[in-house]
Parts: sequence; structure tokens; C-alpha cells
Amino acid sequence: MTRLSVEMLAADTVEPITSAGHAQLGIAVLAGIAVIVLLITQFKLHAFLALTIGSLALGAFAGAPLDKTIASFTTGLGTTVAGVGVLIALGAILGKLLADSGGADQIVDTILAKAGGRAMPWAMVLIASVIGLPLFFEVGIVLLIPVVLMVAKRGNYSLMRIGIPALAGLSVMHGLIPPHPGPLVAIDAVKANLGITLALGVLVAIPTVIIAGPLFSRYAARWVDVPAPDRMIPTRASEDLDKRPGFGATLATMLLPVVLMLSKALVDIIVDDPTHMVQRVFDVVGSPLIALLAAVIVGMFTLGRAAGFTKDRISTTVEKSLAPIAGILLIVGAGGGFKATLIDSGVGQMILDISKDWSIPALLLAWLIAVAIRLATGSATVATISAAGLVAPLAADMSTTHTSLLVLAIGAGSLFFSHVNDAGFWLVKEYFGLSVGQTVKTWSVMETIISVVAGGLVLLLSLVI
Repeated sequence: MTRLSVEMLAADTVEPITSAGHAQLGIAVLAGIAVIVLLITQFKLHAFLALTIGSLALGAFAGAPLDKTIASFTTGLGTTVAGVGVLIALGAILGKLLADSGGADQIVDTILAKAGGRAMPWAMVLIASVIGLPLFFEVGIVLLIPVVLMVAKRGNYSLMRIGIPALAGLSVMHGLIPPHPGPLVAIDAVKANLGITLALGVLVAIPTVIIAGPLFSRYAARWVDVPAPDRMIPTRASEDLDKRPGFGATLATMLLPVVLMLSKALVDIIVDDPTHMVQRVFDVVGSPLIALLAAVIVGMFTLGRAAGFTKDRISTTVEKSLAPIAGILLIVGAGGGFKATLIDSGVGQMILDISKDWSIPALLLAWLIAVAIRLATGSATVATISAAGLVAPLAADMSTTHTSLLVLAIGAGSLFFSHVNDAGFWLVKEYFGLSVGQTVKTWSVMETIISVVAGGLVLLLSLVI
């Protein structure tokens, strides 16, 4: 397993924007994070503004010139948005087509028709994991929780027995599997191979979602026994449609980008010749941009046209899908700006200097850093982006597989113990009609189980791969 070494930064050390000592830098980092947390939790400021102000505060506390701090922040923001902005937009379009066409309902109805009794929690995990592939976590929650509530109500199931597996499926996809924004940014930051990260991510995700979903839901249902709140059960998305896409076509469309990216990874391993025509073709079609773009174009026919959408309605659906992601893009970009300010302030070098004598595996350090930022900011994406920037130098002498495991360690840490500073916490609380305490005993514990189990599996994999 790769260990920490101060020589890792020798080749790519960034000249700090401040010459502050370790103590001052440490205080600056804590102050910057504290500013972000206070602005989000106490003053209810939008995360984009909070991250922007927090980045400026970090630079000020570190004693950096304001103009250099601004330059670091804006450069980091621009680089992050340039790297993942188009992918986020394509994912949003695919998710909107899936929801509006009734494709999501078709998948849900087909699987539920074949499941019942003890198999239902496993069916919910399957539904959430499949639907969670192309969707953002918040979009997935909004799409799936009404289904969870309807299943619990009509089938007389415990709400937690059905809900926790669905939430676990969505959360694991969000934290570990590209093309979600967090993993994509981490892959870019540490220069990991996307296909290998995806393959290893799926390997880690399967046992993790089983433990945190169907297995943990047994205990969650005993701890919190609440009925599905009637007020939160809305009408189905596709009730106004005359027809819906078929199950097979919908599933194939959703899995298309994953299949293309996994194919690229397999070809890279089997052919292993960058000049070979086959590998060059798959390097193009298996890139995240082309894979998602292909799924969107195919989805316009297999989802939109299959539901009877006219060209105008498909165009309207695409247009409506882009407006809601403006906030997500800005938050992700500002998270990248905060990360760049951290790095340019010399925090990455400071962490390596302080920890160079520790006998801590690099993967464990990455997990711990992501945990700390997650607890402080409440955002899995911000935790992933910031931690990836801080530990990127550790990937310098790692193998391809270990670099991918570094991404997964960061992703696992970013899911640790969601609490009151996380928007997802309140979303789950309100949809399920829970108290704060009940949400902690179910949702927060589930997130912690995902983080610990996935982190442990990553460390185990690093010993055998």
C-alpha cells in the first residue's frame, strides 16, 4: 500500500500564495471552514456565496494578498466548471427525459410487479441503484421517495424497511460512481483512470449498498417505526401520458454511458496500445462527454419519442432540465475555487509536512480528510472536491489501480454522518415526516455505515490489487 512521503511533491509543488507557518495555515483552514458552516447554517446563505466568502476568509487568515486569493479562487472555479460542467448538464437532461417520459415509472412498476414481501427491500435497492446512475442525488430523492411512500402505504410495509434501501442505493451511486460530479472531479484532480475507477467503484458499491440498505433497514425499522405521511404522496409523473417507454429500452438507455465507459476500460486493459485503432475509437466513445451525449441523443428517441413527445416537447424538456442545475454548477465551481485556494495557500504541502512521519496509509489519510470536510461543510461534493485537491500530490507515485482507489477512498469519506448542515438531511426528514432525532438514527447512521464499509473495502482492495 502506498505510504506518505514528502518527496511526492518534489515534481509538482505549487508555489504558495502565502509564506504563513503551519500553525497560521491550520488556523486559516479552520477559520475558512467555520465561516462557510456559519454562513450556511446560521445565516442560511446559499452555498455558492458561502464558499466564495469562505475562500476569501481563508486567504485573509493565511495572510495572502487579496488579489492572489481572488486569482486562485477564480482559476479553481473556472477549471472545475470546465471539467465537469458539460457532464453535469448532460446528466440533468438525461434525468429530465427519464422522469418526464415516464421511463422511471416504467422501471419501478416492472420491478415491483415481480417483487413482494421480503424481496421488496432488495427491489428498492435495485431500483435506486439503477435510477441513481444518471441522476443527481437530490433529483433521485425527489423521483424515488414518492414511489417509496406509495409502496409502503399500499403494501403495508414499514417505511424505513423500504426507504433506507432506496436511500442507500442513491447515496452510494452519488459518492462512488461516475458520472456523478464528486467522483468525476476527484478523478480529474488525481489524474485517475475513469474506466478503472468505475469498475472498482461498482465492486465496492455492491457489498456496501447491501449492508447499508436491506440489512441495516431491519434495525432502522425497529428504531423508528413511522407510517408513510399521506401529505407527501403526490400523483405519478406519467399519469397524464398516453404511453410510456418500454422497460428494456429505458434500462438500456440509462446503462448506455456506463457500458461505454466500462468498455473503454476493458479495451485499455486488453489492447494496451494507445496507437491501436480499436483503442483510439474506444478512447473517444468511452469518454464521459461522448458516453453521456450518446445516451442523451438515444434517450430523445427511446424515451421522448416513445412517450409520444413532439420535437417541441423534447426541446422544452431539455430546456427545463438546464435551469435547475445553475445552482449545482455554481456550488461545484465554488467548491473547486475553495479547493484551489486551499492548495495555493500551501495547505497541501503543510499536510504532507506534518504527516510525513505518520505511519498512515495514503488511502486512509484521504478518507479522514474527506470525513473532516464533510462533517464541517455538510456537502459530500464539497468534501470530495476539497479532499481530492489536498491529497492529489499523494497520487504522484501510485499505480493506476491505487490512484482509482484513492478516488474511492475520498468518495467514501465524503458520505460520513450527514447531519443538520446537509441539505439531504432535511430533504429526507421532510419527505419521511421524521423528527431530527429520528432522522439521525436512520439516515445519518446509514450514511456513516456506507462511509465506513466502503472505506474498509477500499483498504482491503489495496492489499490485493
